Amino acid sequence: MTAATAIRSMALKMAEASVAASRKGRVQKAAMTLTPSAVNRLRQLVEGPDPKLIRVAVKNKGCAGQSYVLEYTKEKGQHDEIVKQDGVTVLVEHKSLFKLIGSEMDYVKDRLSSKTISDHKN
Repeated sequence: MTAATAIRSMALKMAEASVAASRKGRVQKAAMTLTPSAVNRLRQLVEGPDPKLIRVAVKNKGCAGQSYVLEYTKEKGQHDEIVKQDGVTVLVEHKSLFKLIGSEMDYVKDRLSSKTISDHKN
């Protein structure tokens, strides 16, 4: 067996295992988690007569910086990741998924500001 054939065989077995796991109903871990305060704030943001979704993304800002962006959208993008938690749905932009995977979204409000924070867990 050549190396290429072995790799194809291994990839096929992994794909079959993934399909079998999804058929067994195993729950896939969400790309990001939401704190209770973030869930409450997101619930407030999507209330209203028009159905809205919120998409989270990471955009380049400044010379070498990045910033988190929350934006309203009416529909899921083709490759957006869906995060559902406690009755709230958040879309993660597919281009930002690698930067956001494993992070936790929080909402903090103090006397001078209110902000959404996304922090990677170690």
